[in-house]
Amino acid sequence: MTPVEVKQGAGPIILGLPHTGTFVPAEIAADLNENGRALTDTDWHIGRLYDGLMPDVTTVRANFHRYVIDANRDPAGGSLYPGQNTTTLVPLTDFDGRDIWRARPSDADIADRLAAFHAPYHAALAAELARVQKRHGVAILYDCHSIRSNIPHLFAGTLPDLNIGTNEGTTCATAIQNEVTRICAQAAGYSSVLNGRFKGGWTTRHYGQPDTGYHAIQMELAQSTYLTHEAAPWAYDPSKADHIRPHLTEILTTITDLAPTLGAKT
Repeated sequence: MTPVEVKQGAGPIILGLPHTGTFVPAEIAADLNENGRALTDTDWHIGRLYDGLMPDVTTVRANFHRYVIDANRDPAGGSLYPGQNTTTLVPLTDFDGRDIWRARPSDADIADRLAAFHAPYHAALAAELARVQKRHGVAILYDCHSIRSNIPHLFAGTLPDLNIGTNEGTTCATAIQNEVTRICAQAAGYSSVLNGRFKGGWTTRHYGQPDTGYHAIQMELAQSTYLTHEAAPWAYDPSKADHIRPHLTEILTTITDLAPTLGAKT
């Protein structure tokens, strides 16, 4: 299986899908314990949730699972949230803090996975951003994520439904941040937060350079917004999904309409 799947569109938005893949090579799967083989920390069905929301969008999807290597982590191994519980470039535990390995990967294993999986994903993402930016003068990366709404190891209480991350406003134009925040705040029946527990992962922080015409924003959805239950078998709930999809469409449409006005950070 190829490590990354790209579908090109003509519009200014690229959807990043770093955590929807479930492929684990057999030799790596053999080193996972029962917790690891459950692949609990997948962004279940996020590709399906966003599919068809608007025409001409580009998607870049990692086919490999984040337990192989996390495409949304610093390849140098730096922590996204120093001092807080989080998972590493190759996670050693799941989100509940439970070990996922029978035999933990060595430094050489991690280096091999960087070359075989992490690097191809980001090469593809960077190439699409450059292509879109050349066409439109700007490129907008909308990084798609989801997570269980209650994970005491990572955060207290219940996560808001829509979690917007712009690394404190540094990764995109203020107009993008303001419009996405407005739409989420007005979405009836949903809670939202800007730069709360999730401020944007390495991908958003790395590519979001609004002064050069590259804008990035992360959306972390609580899985309760579109799954029947936040537990195996992780079933997609069409009625829940149909309720939230119009709000996601409004976000993507509004960002697209903003694109001609964007350049340097405003």
